[in-house]
Amino acid sequence: MTVPGGSIQRIVGGRCALAAALLLTLVFSTTTASAQGLLNRFGSAIGNSDDGQSGTASIERRREVLASLPMQRLTRDAQQRILSIANSPTIFRQLPTQAISCDRDLFLLIARNPEILVGMWDVMGVTQVTTKRIAPYQLDASDGSGTQCVVDLVYGDPNIHIYVADGSYDGKLVASPIKGRGVFVFRSTYATSATGQTTVTGTLDCFVQLDSLSADLIARTFSGFIGRSADSNFVETARFLSQISAASQQNPHSMIDLARRLPQVPPETKQQFVEVVKNVNRRQQQRQQELVQSSRPPRTAANTGNRAPLE
Repeated sequence: MTVPGGSIQRIVGGRCALAAALLLTLVFSTTTASAQGLLNRFGSAIGNSDDGQSGTASIERRREVLASLPMQRLTRDAQQRILSIANSPTIFRQLPTQAISCDRDLFLLIARNPEILVGMWDVMGVTQVTTKRIAPYQLDASDGSGTQCVVDLVYGDPNIHIYVADGSYDGKLVASPIKGRGVFVFRSTYATSATGQTTVTGTLDCFVQLDSLSADLIARTFSGFIGRSADSNFVETARFLSQISAASQQNPHSMIDLARRLPQVPPETKQQFVEVVKNVNRRQQQRQQELVQSSRPPRTAANTGNRAPLE
């Protein structure tokens, strides 16, 4: 599996201004690194990345997102946390919609356990981010440069996941700590082709709110830069996820070996990852067998050696 030069650099090097960067990028990004030939051992490839994709930040879209949330399925506490941020965000952005070839179960596992991605980047030596699962649906993360974040998955079903994050930045860029919060609404749909391959289409809406007035003003001023950085991170992370799925289909033994060695990932999640990889490969083999069978000419009297019955 090869990655276009700089792809992982864009994923893991996308820190933005102040604490807004954390809340947008800790889900997708970490530190700066080179990526040429990063995953050669998995035996897959993708094309060049398209940096022309960009998100939107319209008020209309923000209202649509809020109106469509399954509030009746959320706890009162989750409702209050979401609305306190989403009703008055410092930054709102819908990241560019991505359609990738990816196994559905693999996609859902990583959407609900993002520490798997961080663990993979850790093995590859391209991140300083550390994560720790502190509750079944709660993850603590730090970027090693003054940013800390706690991310809660407050709701999840196959078509929508809602994350609420609380974070702070106390690094070299600021004189005093800055606190921030974020709501991330991740929607996904699935389509199966005639060959059985699954395409996952995902949309991520981000609401980020900063406490500091000065940080708020700076973040609003540089919201375009912050948004474009988040767009790029999302695009490249989606491509990376597609690569993981392709590698699971084509070289499951290497992926299973990697899954078992992942740092920062609880043992039970590693085992889930292993089982998902096995199932991804099993389904791929089944699809290939079905394609071979369907491509064979039908058996007739001529090629079976039997005479056709008389009318």
